[in-house]
Amino acid sequence: MKGKEEYMKMALRLAKKGNGYVNPNPLVGAVIVKGGRVVGSGYHSRFGAPHAEVEALKEAGEEARGGEVYVTLEPCTHHGKTPPCVDALIEKGLDRAFVATLDPNPAVNGKGVEKLRQAGLEVEVGLLREEARQLNEIFFHYTKRGLPFVLLKLALSLDGKIATSTGDARWISSPQSRKEVHRLRARFSAVAVGANTVMSDDPRLTTRKVDGPDGTRLILDGKGRVEEGARIFSLQSEAKTILVTATEIDSKKKEKIEKGGNEVWQEGDRGEIDLRSLLERLAERDKDSLLLEGGGELAWSFLNEGLVNKVLFFIAPKILGGRRAVPAVGGEGVPFVDEAIELEKVEAQRRGKDLVYSAYPKK
Repeated sequence: MKGKEEYMKMALRLAKKGNGYVNPNPLVGAVIVKGGRVVGSGYHSRFGAPHAEVEALKEAGEEARGGEVYVTLEPCTHHGKTPPCVDALIEKGLDRAFVATLDPNPAVNGKGVEKLRQAGLEVEVGLLREEARQLNEIFFHYTKRGLPFVLLKLALSLDGKIATSTGDARWISSPQSRKEVHRLRARFSAVAVGANTVMSDDPRLTTRKVDGPDGTRLILDGKGRVEEGARIFSLQSEAKTILVTATEIDSKKKEKIEKGGNEVWQEGDRGEIDLRSLLERLAERDKDSLLLEGGGELAWSFLNEGLVNKVLFFIAPKILGGRRAVPAVGGEGVPFVDEAIELEKVEAQRRGKDLVYSAYPKK
């Protein structure tokens, strides 16, 4: 017979199946157990689709009565795209509920658990809480702050370069790292690069090496230098490309870009993009997350304004050298070491030959 943690781990694994499809909703998994046997399981598969608890109850049928449910996030109490999950759990006559973490949404926070208890269910909160919150760090941030969760991802050499002096950057990281980047593209609702990256690499920024949706593509080009012929404007993709500028661009160029269903946004003026305004506009479009893929100037711009929530550096065992090679983080940088952007909750793991560091900037 499995223990409580094993059932919750099963629910967490199920929740991950909704990666990229549920935004801006949370990833949620549910498992129903009766007599030491799993009788139902489910996950939130897509925005607007039935929630995890409903899917698990459907699979369990009448066997749910008298059972216990393991769910990664507090069941909802309000009508949204779907009816309240709390009511469905109560109606099916479950005896116990194990909830990994409360929902940060004020419309739900604590209310779902309280309603279950009032209906006579025994409820335990906090089983694998940290794992559940880590799984939904995007949702927690977006719900509490009202802005997209920003992840800065960079692939760099051991000596801190993202391209050689000629601009060549393919391929610094390992195949395993590149596959991980495609997983990130599938998870995040928007992905951004700077103008220099588009002009030197002509990237697609689509999800290819894994199953998952494309995120909205952003080109941050303050001076409007990117040509309308760049292939990022003519992709076969359900997601659109948005050119973000801080200056008026030629009307014919704008028309050609928008003809393919893309958009041109002006955020800021005199060539300087207002990054906070951009994030607010993305939030208004229900974009809960933004993946920054480079280059160095873009990285510094977001870091310098305190808008990066997490960093992920793929460090390859390669040395590029050269004074004119492109640094991972450009800009002016800090004048003194004690003014450096400090990181916390640092973790390291391997992806092929690469060492991958993840961390959070101290606020």
